[in-house]
Amino acid sequence: MAVVRRGLFTAALLVALGVVTGCRSSDGDASSGATPSSVSVTSSTGPRPDLSTGARDAAVVGTVIRFTSEDTSVDVTISEDNPTVRDLLSRLPLALTLEEFEGKEKVGRLSPELDTEGSPGSDPGNGDLICFAPWGSLGFFYNADCVGYSDQTIPLGTFDASVEQLARLERAEVTVEVVD
Repeated sequence: MAVVRRGLFTAALLVALGVVTGCRSSDGDASSGATPSSVSVTSSTGPRPDLSTGARDAAVVGTVIRFTSEDTSVDVTISEDNPTVRDLLSRLPLALTLEEFEGKEKVGRLSPELDTEGSPGSDPGNGDLICFAPWGSLGFFYNADCVGYSDQTIPLGTFDASVEQLARLERAEVTVEVVD
C-alpha cells in the first residue's frame, strides 16, 4: 500500500511540475523551472510604517512603494492587506537587485524570506507585483500569459511600467521605499 501511495504522490508531483513548467518562454523553449541566481538584499534600520492593527487597516491598501535605480523608478500601489505585504512594508527601506526571469518577470530575492503564512494565492496578470513563496522573491510580471493560479504566488500590488522601464531596474542596485 505504501508503494502505491508513493507512486501516486510521485505522479501527482510530476503532473504539478508539468503544469508549472508547461508554458513556453518567448523563444519557444519549454520553461526550465530553474530558480534565478541569488541576488543581494540589504535592509535599513530607518523609520518603518506604523503597522499596528488600527494603523494597518487604514494604511496598507493604497500605500505606494517606489523601486528606484540609477536612471528610473517604478511605483507600486499596494492592493492587498495580507501578512506578506505587511512584512514587506515593515522592512522598508531596503535595497535589492532585480534580474530577468524567463521572459515573464523581473525578480529579486529577499533574505530572510517574507512571511507568507495566511496570505492568499493569486492568478497574476501583467502589471502585478507578487511574492513567490518558495523562492522568497518579489516578481514584477510583464508577460503573465501562461501563468495560472498558485497558492504560492502572493499578490502584493500593481504597477504601470513598460518592459523597458523594468529592464532599467536591472542595471544597478534598486532602492525600495514608501512614498510619502
